Amino acid sequence: MNNEKLIIYDFPVLFDILNEIKSELNFELLNVSKKEYSHLQLKDLKNYSVVSKKKLFNIKNQIVIDNLPLKISKIIETININILKKRFIEQSDIDLGLYKINLNSRKMFNEKHVLNLTEKEADIIIYLKNSGKSVTINQLQTNVWGHSSKLETHTVETHIYRLRKKISDIFQNNDFIKSTKSGYKIK
Repeated sequence: MNNEKLIIYDFPVLFDILNEIKSELNFELLNVSKKEYSHLQLKDLKNYSVVSKKKLFNIKNQIVIDNLPLKISKIIETININILKKRFIEQSDIDLGLYKINLNSRKMFNEKHVLNLTEKEADIIIYLKNSGKSVTINQLQTNVWGHSSKLETHTVETHIYRLRKKISDIFQNNDFIKSTKSGYKIK
């Protein structure tokens, strides 16, 4: 069993059905009434989804099953698909300290602003982040563009300049990509 928790909100019939077949399921079941839900500490839970009959406000990771009656196999399929989507979305966000990048949408964002990135700009940021140290222009040419380091080009410098400008314009941050003696790094 994985560590996914399925919180069944005010849906006792569904809980009873799933509880009977829980040995066949890939998640832990929690039955929660409306009254109990207000005391549930979701912020302390990891890897959870909430199943309910109707859309609940201010709840993340929610699965609504409102088109009843359904075959149990269809309900389980719906739950599994939603859990997989949630995992895919969670894995697509890369933490950059003050910012995050969503790999699917190629957007860099913080709580207030969103910056659209080109594929190459996202690749540069991810490569710099994953390196953890200064990266030379030749390393960027080879590993991001796939060019031989013997090529004489200003492609890297031009992309870094434009990327810095976009970040500065949106986030007012001139220090995100730092120049060092040996190349570039993310602060």
